Amino acid sequence: MSGNTDLAVEAEGLVKRFGDTVALDGVDLAVPRGKVLGVLGPNGAGKTTAVRVLATLLRADEGWARVGGYDVREQATAVRGLIGLTGQYASVDEDLSGTENLVLIGKLLGLPKAEAKARAKDLMARFELTDAAGRSVKTYSGGMRRRADLAASLVGRPEVLYLDEPTTGLDPHSRNEVWATVRTLVDDGTTVLLTTQYLEEADRLADLITVIDHGRVIANGTPNELKRRTGGQALQVRPSLPTDLPAVAAILRELTGIDPITDAESGLLSTPVDNSLLLSALVRRLDEAGITADELALRLPSLDEVFLSLTGRTTPVTEGSVA
Repeated sequence: MSGNTDLAVEAEGLVKRFGDTVALDGVDLAVPRGKVLGVLGPNGAGKTTAVRVLATLLRADEGWARVGGYDVREQATAVRGLIGLTGQYASVDEDLSGTENLVLIGKLLGLPKAEAKARAKDLMARFELTDAAGRSVKTYSGGMRRRADLAASLVGRPEVLYLDEPTTGLDPHSRNEVWATVRTLVDDGTTVLLTTQYLEEADRLADLITVIDHGRVIANGTPNELKRRTGGQALQVRPSLPTDLPAVAAILRELTGIDPITDAESGLLSTPVDNSLLLSALVRRLDEAGITADELALRLPSLDEVFLSLTGRTTPVTEGSVA
């Protein structure tokens, strides 16, 4: 077992069984310092189990893992001093105020009372919760509660933060608030391991992505690397006039040798390409034909398409207890 000083989190060959169920089947993970690793996978893939092992809440049956250079099995106390964890469900006490929750956690971490209060005040301000600091958490909106959860996980100033599906159940506005908070933390140097059921979330936040299925890692890379691996690029055009659809389809067919996919409802035509110069050629051909377009783009596959290609499933769903 050897450590890489450039990695905040590293794991090799993690195996975890629950009876006859193999939740982790030889998982390797690597999170560079100050980066975000997004861990994607369908229901029961092993994402939450991996987080619990890395957080010293579970012991792997085989393999090893290090956080901040410390072994999660042999040096669990040291690991716990480096990490913060925000799980899928709220961990703050709803009957206490936001400030009272953070002060309580500070005291449990051994902070002097004055320091715990100062840390709570600072975090409430940082997460834009100062106006609600004295109110019981039960009066908070969903987004405010998740921000309070994040604040709670940062009382001990962790170097590494585990976010296990942090925006599950939130409305789009609240989700955006949490995303902005995570980006701020990373800008300040925090390393983040993020499990998520939202592919858009991984695309927006993750520097690197690991895809897990049936307890095994099936893909690694940046979001763009995974998209390119799935099948190149797609040339898309939406003519301004629906009556121009047949003519545009004919032009695409001539340029690519492939019949484009036509979405009759949206009026969007799409065809895979392996040459980005075809976009310029398409613009010239449309201009020559006197056809205008409301949308014209050359894009990589979406993470949804990547996920479907890798796992044979659509967007992952919320995990159960063995994940």
